[in-house]
Amino acid sequence: MSYCSFSGGEEYKNHFQPGIYVCSECGHELFSSTAKFEHSSPWPAFSQTLHHNSVSKQPEAWGPVKVCCGKCGSGLGHEFLYDGPKEGLSRF
Repeated sequence: MSYCSFSGGEEYKNHFQPGIYVCSECGHELFSSTAKFEHSSPWPAFSQTLHHNSVSKQPEAWGPVKVCCGKCGSGLGHEFLYDGPKEGLSRF
């Protein structure tokens, strides 16, 4: 299993090797490669976080929920509700 330091970069869009995606700032575990899926977005897409405390969520007035590292608070992108690979799943 490999660890991928992740900050939301495009370099991981087509990266599908088994492993854990971690925060590039502090190494906190964020997502598993088993939750990664292909999406039309230019960024990597995940259907769920690795643990319940992997990320923190902060509502934004303009729409999607901002997602940050659950440990250090680094910005990771957004959660889009019901835009996952299956009905009812989110896209991170």
